Amino acid sequence: MTNMTPGQRLRSIFSGSVGNLVEWYDWYVYAAFSLYFAKAFFPQGDRTAQLLNAAAVFAVGFLMRPLGGWLMGLWADRHGRKSALVLSVSLMCAGSLMIALTPGYATIGVAAPILLVLARLLQGLSVGGEYGTSATYLSEMASREHRGFWSSFQYVTLILGQLLALAVLIVLQQWVLTPAQLEAWGWRIPFVLGALCAFTALYLRRSMAETESFERGQRRAASSSPLRELLRHPRAILTVVGLTLGGTVAFYTYTTYMLKFLVNSVGMDKATATLVSAATLFLYMCLQPMVGALSDRIGRRPILIAFGVLGSVLTVPILNHLGEVTDAFEAFALIMLALLIVSGYTAINAVVKAELFPVEIRALGVGLPYALTVSLFGGTAEYVALWFKSSGLEQGYYWFVTACIAVSLLVYLFMPETRQTSLIDREARGG
Repeated sequence: MTNMTPGQRLRSIFSGSVGNLVEWYDWYVYAAFSLYFAKAFFPQGDRTAQLLNAAAVFAVGFLMRPLGGWLMGLWADRHGRKSALVLSVSLMCAGSLMIALTPGYATIGVAAPILLVLARLLQGLSVGGEYGTSATYLSEMASREHRGFWSSFQYVTLILGQLLALAVLIVLQQWVLTPAQLEAWGWRIPFVLGALCAFTALYLRRSMAETESFERGQRRAASSSPLRELLRHPRAILTVVGLTLGGTVAFYTYTTYMLKFLVNSVGMDKATATLVSAATLFLYMCLQPMVGALSDRIGRRPILIAFGVLGSVLTVPILNHLGEVTDAFEAFALIMLALLIVSGYTAINAVVKAELFPVEIRALGVGLPYALTVSLFGGTAEYVALWFKSSGLEQGYYWFVTACIAVSLLVYLFMPETRQTSLIDREARGG
């Protein structure tokens, strides 16, 4: 990055990170407020409409992510990382505005749930494309010496988006609106806020710099078939899949599923479980830059191996003990231990994937295999966990998580140290 000042680089990284934060806030706020707006979009007692709502929240969102990873990856590799990030946040803004402004079922009938699903399709495309593009952008924009540190902010903003959605819900519940007001019209407020924040992020992203890696890559002849070009890197593709498998299952287990686990399996009341989850997520967020910076010193592979070994050995004991706790502080300590281990994956997985691919297919190579793996394993983690529990075999899920991490450990043991073999650095040297 010889032609860019540290100040320009920092502003661009900030703009990319803020946009990522807004994307994930808009994504999570849907789930946080669905309890309040469901009655507005779906007729009371209509079983089909209720199933449609559930499908829109869970299935459509995750099913659209691979498509978003593919389309946005193609766009980013052809037209630039900046252009793709602007498009991504624009789609998220449009989705939030649609939800905020769409009249209820009582006003426009079946068009209401249809528009809701269309809005969620836009958001699924957006968040599916955001990961690969922002991972590529942050990795290419950061200097070699601090690439792990800056890339870790992708998960910082992801977690912060989840926390902000929860914070807006708590503020509106506790201090601003009554339950009746929330159900009548107050649920639209967080979507309006999200759209306004997306406009701000759009402004910031329009003024950020394009990466020098992409600009250098533009001098190469563009491939007529990016997907065919991607398939010429089967080891890198399989590395992304294997690297992601255990990490995404562990991440969704200890973040999104953990609130339900504390209530349904541990027997904790909802208010206490929410506080424990929020506190652990906040500290987990703060861990990401520290682990990212550590990878800049000792390498990516040792940290991934540490996650793989500790996750394989300690997942079953942690979840077994967690299922038997009676004290909220003990639950907090156990979840934090688990999230400390998972940080070995989340803090650096983006930069590792970006360092595996050449510039002309980097966003596609990072985004598509990741999105497919997350949809198949991360998106189904909660369902698999509840299936094991309903079958009276809850411990089976603990071993399932362990097995997924163990598969990833095998990948970590045989993969290269990307800090030393990074294609980003090789391109910068003209290799």
